[in-house]
Amino acid sequence: MNKIKAQIQEVFHEIAEGLETGHFGAKVSVGLTLLGSELAPDNLFQGAYSFAKQNPGVEVVAIGEKLLEELPNLTLVEARSEAEQHQVMEQLLDSGRIQACVTQHYNFPIGVATVGRVITPGRGKPMMVATTTGTAAAHRVVAMVQNAIAGIIAAKSVGIERPTLGVLNVDGARKVEQSLQQLKDNGYEFDFVTSERADGGAVMRGNDVLLGTPDVLVTDTLTGNILMKMFSSATTGGTYESSGYGYGPGIGEGYERNVLILSRVSGIPVVANALDYAATLVRHQLNRVAKAEYEAANQAGLKKLTEQLLQADAPADKQEEAVEPPKEVTTAQVSGIDIMELEDAVQALWRAGIYAQSGMGCTGPIVLINEERIDAAMKVLLEAGYPSNLHVDC
Repeated sequence: MNKIKAQIQEVFHEIAEGLETGHFGAKVSVGLTLLGSELAPDNLFQGAYSFAKQNPGVEVVAIGEKLLEELPNLTLVEARSEAEQHQVMEQLLDSGRIQACVTQHYNFPIGVATVGRVITPGRGKPMMVATTTGTAAAHRVVAMVQNAIAGIIAAKSVGIERPTLGVLNVDGARKVEQSLQQLKDNGYEFDFVTSERADGGAVMRGNDVLLGTPDVLVTDTLTGNILMKMFSSATTGGTYESSGYGYGPGIGEGYERNVLILSRVSGIPVVANALDYAATLVRHQLNRVAKAEYEAANQAGLKKLTEQLLQADAPADKQEEAVEPPKEVTTAQVSGIDIMELEDAVQALWRAGIYAQSGMGCTGPIVLINEERIDAAMKVLLEAGYPSNLHVDC
């Protein structure tokens, strides 16, 4: 009776997958490499076992040494080293034998970075962290803009039709926000989220990170990697990742191997969740979603924007230092300028004869000016190319 129930369950699961993907009868197969964990030898297999028991409609192909136990929908392809298992993994992916694979310590080419998925503690809400390992671009702001697109792709590939986007308050955040707004104005469709803090905005503070305010949190990869560690192992002291879905798939324009990353200390629950993440990406056709999003972003001027960002940071003849105007009482503050451009903004105001100081407010970098100079200062900053949504407080 139990066997009949399992068969019925699998049939209905396959029908549901067919309705989702449009590919009826096509079984989802995901791989998992078994070698390389710093935890118990059977840790990765136990994660696969846990997932396979709950998902009879998904075949798990384990790559590595002999399994401890056989399962009807869990098979083994042997490999005797980490290097060999990655070679086998790539062969299985390229041949179509598996549609995705979860692994550790895999090197992506420049231009490809991973989008992790965590459970935020404030409300138990899943959130994409874009990105967590790999490098989307050598230039920080360009990379974060690319990370935003990768995050949107990953979110849509787990079924979030219109994901919301927030930019973590790190160096370059305001420039990233400005660049993404430019893409949005040019027709690339996405929604900025509003911070839960009273002053709002799309730049996310620590509260927003814990609450999971955005569907997609955009950050630089190193910070994203740290956030993944904090979310996944905060309750275990860092030696065992017990929460979340792992570091996610490598995403980049033209990249088609669906490879998802785990840490060497990802525990059984995270391994199982990472396999679920992989299977979900297969069902929602990650590569198809990625192709459509990159086409839309390029039509909105992504490549031109990238060139402009790179040219802006290219070596050039440095302007002479501006002469500091007579000091004035600075009773107003302008926020919304990135910390990397803060001193340049002060210099621009000095050249216009407006006294200004740089500072750090509770929400980030600020330029301090006399409140009677607000209109003149804003005109100078806008003409110098700073964003039009700068915020003034007195």
